[in-house]
Amino acid sequence: MIEALSYQFIQHAIIAGVLVSFVSGIIGSLVVVNRMVFLAGGIAHAAYGGIGLALFFGLPIFLGTSVFAVLAALIMVGVTLKQKERLDTFIGLIWAVGMAIGIIFVDLTPGYNVDLMSYLFGSILAVNESDLYFMGVLFVTILLILAFWYSKILAVSYDSEYAALCGINVKFFYTLILVLAALSVVIAIKVVGLILVIALLTIPVYIAQELSSSLARMMILSGFIASFFTLSGLWLSYTFNLTSGASIILVSALFFIFFLLFKGTR
Repeated sequence: MIEALSYQFIQHAIIAGVLVSFVSGIIGSLVVVNRMVFLAGGIAHAAYGGIGLALFFGLPIFLGTSVFAVLAALIMVGVTLKQKERLDTFIGLIWAVGMAIGIIFVDLTPGYNVDLMSYLFGSILAVNESDLYFMGVLFVTILLILAFWYSKILAVSYDSEYAALCGINVKFFYTLILVLAALSVVIAIKVVGLILVIALLTIPVYIAQELSSSLARMMILSGFIASFFTLSGLWLSYTFNLTSGASIILVSALFFIFFLLFKGTR
């Protein structure tokens, strides 16, 4: 693996893996404490519609997928706030319709020759410079938002009723978290694919949550744990010629099982 570091695509993959890991660790922590895992899963699968539209209209994949994922997130916010008792039904509907739209537009795309497996299970070795810029901008944006609104996001995440009584706009921050989750899902698709993205958002967070006493520590620790999983999976995929996304999630799952066993023995 040492000699592989001289290749530019490996360098891009490592940078992308670390960026996506820390984004996933930070946003995954917010997703877990706000109990949005099912919502994030719906967005991840609905985002396939954006991939199909981007391919059909010749748009950048990240742009088309981001717009579609954010729209799906906003729809889910509206449903959550107004039709909470039917949330599962609407998420399933958005999930299925998004994927159906993506499949139809892929079928209609003339001369289509892109491997869909790279979007379903990730293709971290195919990351280019424009992808890295998008990931970097999102990472910096998330850090700025947290630096400016951390106390309010913390209040909304752990006690939304108390936050509302304190005058905090709970709907705004709920929407903000879900939109950031949608964008995080989009960049994570490049690394592990839309089918496996929820594992990257939740497994490192669960481990970090057990080892942390605050939300900030949980975010930071989740980022480092996710980075370890991602780089280990990348090494495994390069060494044994395996699918990168599946390798990353397999490493995550194995360490998760070891962690549970270690926790049980304690």
